[in-house]
Amino acid sequence: MSSPGQAQESVVARLRPHGRALFWPSLFLVAAVGAMTYFYGSFAETWQNLAVLFGGLLFIVLAWLLPLLSWLGHRYIITTRRIVMRRGFFVRVRQELLHSRGYDVTVRKNAMQSMFRSGDVRINTGLEQPVVLRDVPNADLVQGALHDLMEASMNPIAARRQAEEAHPDETTAWGTR
Repeated sequence: MSSPGQAQESVVARLRPHGRALFWPSLFLVAAVGAMTYFYGSFAETWQNLAVLFGGLLFIVLAWLLPLLSWLGHRYIITTRRIVMRRGFFVRVRQELLHSRGYDVTVRKNAMQSMFRSGDVRINTGLEQPVVLRDVPNADLVQGALHDLMEASMNPIAARRQAEEAHPDETTAWGTR
């Protein structure tokens, strides 16, 4: 519920880590299926053929299905009021960060991320560890959107309080304001 003077919260973006993370698992899937079809039925003993089948299925689960579930388990939702970071498949962890608190946003890219225009968006909230949106697509666009959303959500009272905390007035006399 929002008060009459407040705007309704709406979703700006739904993000996952870059899909490039699924390249090697997908390649392993194709190789495993190809190897299973090539070797299945080529052994004289039935147990050997079943071992090829079960070994291939185990490899597919470990090399393709688990990375896919891990990738699907990471989700970043940016709304007009906050950032919601969710991760996990069986045990979910949800972390929220309000834009009105104010933060510093930086983008860090390695060479591979630069080629695909993705990157790690680091959000420094003043806590010990920065919040990191890992390997998001269009990282520069996400950074710009977060700056705009943070600026739009800063109300005058919160901005003044943040300025006072950053630069306290040291000339205040005792007993007066």
